[in-house]
Amino acid sequence: MKYVIALLGCVVSLFTLTVQAGDMMRSASPAGAMLYIISPVDGAVVSSEVTVKFGLKGMGVAPAGVEKKNTGHHHLLVDGKMLPAFDKPMGGEVKHFGGGQTETVIKLSKGMHTLQLVLGDRFHVPHNPAVISKKITVMVK
Repeated sequence: MKYVIALLGCVVSLFTLTVQAGDMMRSASPAGAMLYIISPVDGAVVSSEVTVKFGLKGMGVAPAGVEKKNTGHHHLLVDGKMLPAFDKPMGGEVKHFGGGQTETVIKLSKGMHTLQLVLGDRFHVPHNPAVISKKITVMVK
């Protein structure tokens, strides 16, 4: 029994070290940083070609790969069911704007769609704590 307890203690310690190492690799975000969608507004009725404008307060925008404190670049989730993992680069489930873009035009099919932004650091990894916009809903006519 004492070997099982010792083994369990080792597993917990290893898990704790892994989580701490993952957090140490994430770029810090300042308190009060806020990411939001300027347009369209939540509940808007839009055409199939939609201009999405990104807003950011308390941080700056820098292209992917650029190391500069309190900056990041935008990632847009379209109809995302859940947020990407916070301990690794964001993958294909998001649209990347690694050039530092602050708006985009997307094409959506008729019906309801959700849009949400996540700020990524120079490695496309969400900050710590993550800077995420409110999820909005639009209706394509």
